[in-house]
Amino acid sequence: MPRLPAPAHAAPPKGHAREILRLAVPAFGALVAEPLFLLADSAIVGHLGVAQLAGVGLAMAVLHTAVGLMVFLAYSTTPAVARAMGDGQPGKALAAGRDGVWLALLLGAVLAVAGFLAVDPLVGLLGADGDVRAFAVDYLRWSMPGLVAMLLIFAGTGLLRGLQDTRTPLVVATAGFALNIILNLWLVYGLGWSVTGSAVGTSVAQWAMAAVYLVMVRRNAAAHGVGLLPSWSGIRSMTRVGSWLMLRTLSLRVAILATVLVVTAQGEVNLAAHQLAMTIFSFLAFALDALAIAAQALIGKELGASNPRRARQLTRTMTRWGLGFGVITGALLAVAAPWAGVLFTSDPEVQSVLAAALWIIAAGQPIAGYVFVLDGVLIGAGDAKYLALAGVLNLTVYAPLLIVVGLSRVGGAPGLAWLWAAFALGYMAARAVTLGARARSDRWMVLGSP
Repeated sequence: MPRLPAPAHAAPPKGHAREILRLAVPAFGALVAEPLFLLADSAIVGHLGVAQLAGVGLAMAVLHTAVGLMVFLAYSTTPAVARAMGDGQPGKALAAGRDGVWLALLLGAVLAVAGFLAVDPLVGLLGADGDVRAFAVDYLRWSMPGLVAMLLIFAGTGLLRGLQDTRTPLVVATAGFALNIILNLWLVYGLGWSVTGSAVGTSVAQWAMAAVYLVMVRRNAAAHGVGLLPSWSGIRSMTRVGSWLMLRTLSLRVAILATVLVVTAQGEVNLAAHQLAMTIFSFLAFALDALAIAAQALIGKELGASNPRRARQLTRTMTRWGLGFGVITGALLAVAAPWAGVLFTSDPEVQSVLAAALWIIAAGQPIAGYVFVLDGVLIGAGDAKYLALAGVLNLTVYAPLLIVVGLSRVGGAPGLAWLWAAFALGYMAARAVTLGARARSDRWMVLGSP
């Protein structure tokens, strides 16, 4: 069980770099575990065939929309816990985390049942048919049990991050990733369950991880005299903040789903290559997001301790790091782009189309690093309303770019390259402008500012 840190006002001062790295390095390992789940699933399923890979790509787009909308369970829990710790109130911090877990359980159960019943029409909305649609339905249906577990993981991880503990989520995520690989290989190839085996294996691994978090939450609460039953006022408060964060996330998911609609019209090969490109982009995004997680925890703690000057200093340092890390990841991806496809598929056409998309993603990595850090800063500050409204504005900028690509009806490698240029350069640049403008002001440092 992790030890609770001392209140912020009692802690000795630390250098910015040391404090950021203490949280960001373990967070990096924990964050990349989920995209590693997806990379593993894509690699295992990709060698079954193009139709299987395309079907899983569609299913993941739907699944990630549901899961992504619920990420506020982590993003609202982390700053709430961090602010309470910064103010020297560990009991209040643990109560906020407990309420987050209960909210995750309730929402997860509702979404899993609704999703299981609505799988076929959801996949149909994305325009797939034939084998691709059948594989997408199979994967999505058997992923529903793991949906509840993922939401519990969000809440549990958010609590630990708020307590300034990112090492424990790293251990849990590493063990879960290893279990996921073993189960998927056995179920997909050993038992011949095809894409269903991949979904079942991932769900089992997710529940194993969720069980660890539930035990840790119970032990921490008991150690500090916090009851296990939820506070409905606390849940309502978290829901109010979460509703704005949900709108912010909804705008992101709509952008991704709209991109899938456009690429589906480009054909099966482009859809399969896009699935691999999006998986790699997600992997890099989670890697860059390690700084954002550090930002959420540190900014929440400093503002809770009424120290806006240090919050500003930390923001400047992490923004520089985000840009630099984006340059590094972009350069590495540009070098690896021509050969990355062979890891996931034996189809040479998919490999060729994928390489074109990866070069565009590589060019956009510095923008992504800047965006993810500032996103974390504003989440940590509780600036949820601005993030939501800015997300809607960014979507209105992206929509015309997407329409132009769709109407051009360009296929193959050029079609996917233009699509990713619209997303990784156009859409992400719009996010950089809106987040940068807010970060340069002082309003975000006032908790709950409109």
